[in-house]
Amino acid sequence: MMLHHVSIVAMDLDRSVGFYRDVFGLEQIERPPFSSVGAWFACGALQVHIIVNPAGTFRRAATIDTTDGHFAFRTDDFEGCIRGLIAKGFREDAPEGDPWRLRVRRNGPAGFPQAYLLDPDRNIVEINGAP
Repeated sequence: MMLHHVSIVAMDLDRSVGFYRDVFGLEQIERPPFSSVGAWFACGALQVHIIVNPAGTFRRAATIDTTDGHFAFRTDDFEGCIRGLIAKGFREDAPEGDPWRLRVRRNGPAGFPQAYLLDPDRNIVEINGAP
């Protein structure tokens, strides 16, 4: 068994597609003609699925709690990725609750660097570097 995809609930498809394409450079791929509105992206051997569901049960506060549900991207160039996020407007010094907050742990307990941010629908996204 292996992980195939991660589904992310969104309110605005265009906004979310732009975020995952422009911030993370994901390639949008063909999505079957489901009755729901959404988009799919390739991410290495896995996929990221965006599903529009305004009545979804998942809505968190605009805070980054690393013990809450989230998913992670792995990068071989952690510092380059952080520089890219900062160039796109994310800030390590942004206060909690700011949608552009970037929480970075360069030497955390996991044994590899980690960064956390929120997507436009307040889903927590982790970026981690190779150990």
